[in-house]
Amino acid sequence: MKSISRIFLTITVALFVQAVASAQSPNIGVNGYFANDKAQKGRIVQAAIVIDIPSGYHINSNRPLESFLIPTSLKVEAPGGVRVGVVMYPRAALRKFKFSQKQLSVYENKVILRFSVTVPANYSSGSVDLKGHLRLQSCNDEVCFPPKNFDQNMQIDVTGASDRVKRVNGWVFGGR
Repeated sequence: MKSISRIFLTITVALFVQAVASAQSPNIGVNGYFANDKAQKGRIVQAAIVIDIPSGYHINSNRPLESFLIPTSLKVEAPGGVRVGVVMYPRAALRKFKFSQKQLSVYENKVILRFSVTVPANYSSGSVDLKGHLRLQSCNDEVCFPPKNFDQNMQIDVTGASDRVKRVNGWVFGGR
């Protein structure tokens, strides 16, 4: 009886590995945006990372409900003196999938992770270069894929505190 159980387990594991290997990992888009065309010294500019998830796929939220799932996380590096605010994650959807008995906390379609950037009044460089490090795990209705890391470089020119700036990327930040 033990050998039949082992054979069954071996076949089950082999089929699972084959299913994961044959499943196509989604082509997820990751892009960074600022709310203004320039950053003013001594002021805050809003920034965001937008994640585009193809239909039929999802990524785990930043607070998945199962300990074995990898959370979506964004860390942003900035040059000396530039402050990056807390990343604001959107509300997750609760969904049920074939591979889980319980509902899971996920993001689907277009996901916007927002944060603020404060440029010091005495900032001497003509631009700010941010490096976003995004980690996520994507899944479809049947399997989850190995986690992936995405590095996103974001650059914005810096201008004086009283210089005019123009609002841009309204589709990300709202407004005009």
